[in-house]
Amino acid sequence: MRSIRYHDIAASLRERIAVGHFLAGRLLPSEAELSSEFAVSRVTVRRALEVLREEGIVSARQGFGWFVASDPVMQTLGRLGTIEEQMSASGMTPTRNIIEFAFEKASRQISKTLDCDQVLRVKRINMADDQPFAVVTVWCPFELAKHLSRHDVETSSFYNLLKVSLGGATQTIGADAATEVEAKLLEIPVGSPVLHCDRITKDDDGRAVLVSHHVFPAHRTNFVVELPSVPVSISPTGLRLVD
Repeated sequence: MRSIRYHDIAASLRERIAVGHFLAGRLLPSEAELSSEFAVSRVTVRRALEVLREEGIVSARQGFGWFVASDPVMQTLGRLGTIEEQMSASGMTPTRNIIEFAFEKASRQISKTLDCDQVLRVKRINMADDQPFAVVTVWCPFELAKHLSRHDVETSSFYNLLKVSLGGATQTIGADAATEVEAKLLEIPVGSPVLHCDRITKDDDGRAVLVSHHVFPAHRTNFVVELPSVPVSISPTGLRLVD
């Protein structure tokens, strides 16, 4: 009876995914929730999910759960670009939801980095095909941002809005677990794996003009670096170990 039952569960979930009830990249109900819904053991539910994984329909990550399989967005680190460009290149439709927009006094660290006392701070959720893809917070010096409105930053990137010539950026990436706030905004379980990305963008004169903090669900994005061939051995100068 069990062998028939798990195939029934797999068929039901397969149909829901096919009609868009569960979208690509989105979490499925937990094994416990599915066990309760179908009135079967978690072993039976897991077997059904394994069937779907073998078909390439779903996938799973330790500490994250089961989700509808999708190709992660490949973000290239070899050039300066925006999240929207990366998502568009992956065939997704990007949008922004602004959740905080404020001109305020800069924190000590932001003030030191941007060499200013007042900043515009914008916090947003970047959406991919109407699904949360990243939580992004951006700080910009008041003098560069004083002409900007909430509508401006919702419809265009800072890179297009700033009246300066950009010279490059330094980006630091690390792994972490989703906080309660991040999990709610990204619609993932608390403690799920996330990637934190901190970027300092500079103008042609080397002055920092933007500081941004990005949080990505780990299952939805990969960072790619092109390593050119060189005639001599080189060490990874950008690698830093943390406790």
